[in-house]
Amino acid sequence: MRIGLVAGEGRLPAIFADAAKEKGDTVIAFALKGVAGEELAGHVDKIHWLEWGDLKKGILLLAMERIGHIVLLGKIKKELFFKGAPMDEDARTAMKKIGDKKDYAILNEVTNVLSKVGIKVMDPTGYLTKLIPAKGILTKREPLESEWADINYGQLVAKSLSGFDVGQTIVLKDKTVIAVEAMEGTDETIRRAGSFTKGGFTAVKVARPNQDMRFDIPLVGLDTLKALAEAGGKVLALEADKMLLMDKEEIIKFADEKDISIAVI
Repeated sequence: MRIGLVAGEGRLPAIFADAAKEKGDTVIAFALKGVAGEELAGHVDKIHWLEWGDLKKGILLLAMERIGHIVLLGKIKKELFFKGAPMDEDARTAMKKIGDKKDYAILNEVTNVLSKVGIKVMDPTGYLTKLIPAKGILTKREPLESEWADINYGQLVAKSLSGFDVGQTIVLKDKTVIAVEAMEGTDETIRRAGSFTKGGFTAVKVARPNQDMRFDIPLVGLDTLKALAEAGGKVLALEADKMLLMDKEEIIKFADEKDISIAVI
């Protein structure tokens, strides 16, 4: 299969490309300049570099490369939508149809535009199964009874909010919400929580209700654990089967060294 990889920031696009090529697929990357890492070129069969908002050019290149299936992977900072980043006419037209700048609204419209020219957005998780943690405690330290109370309450709050494109990460202590994730992302939410308490808090990260696994899959990496440790957090709870966990072995080793509990719930 020839797969188009629309790549944003981080190592996830390269990890996907390696897995796809191991299965015998051809991977053609369509990478955003200034966002995707240049090292991606060494992991794919071919790479095209696009400016932000080059929707028409991107579709033409997809057609030229005979791409029928694409995956959307890698972080794209949402600030681009609010800082007036340039967009071509096709991209501006698509944005006008949406009416808001919620992640799912944008991604669904992009999916609709691509489907009109015969291009299907794929669920990439079949290539990333090693990154999806199963339910259980990953670390030596298990959450205390009081921390389980925070996990359960935080999961309820996060699930209630995440459908509105806010609150996928909730930080709390003694069943009191300290910080709620907005545009800044998980790591910054945790750091902000650390400024309000002396530590000992719990961070809970969930997927959206009815999470569409084709795009914007929640992801946790070592930087998140480092942010938690620096802020004084003691527990990280993640939703099972709907999350990508990067560098699992390194994360567990780091968490054990810092006496942090990681629970997949």
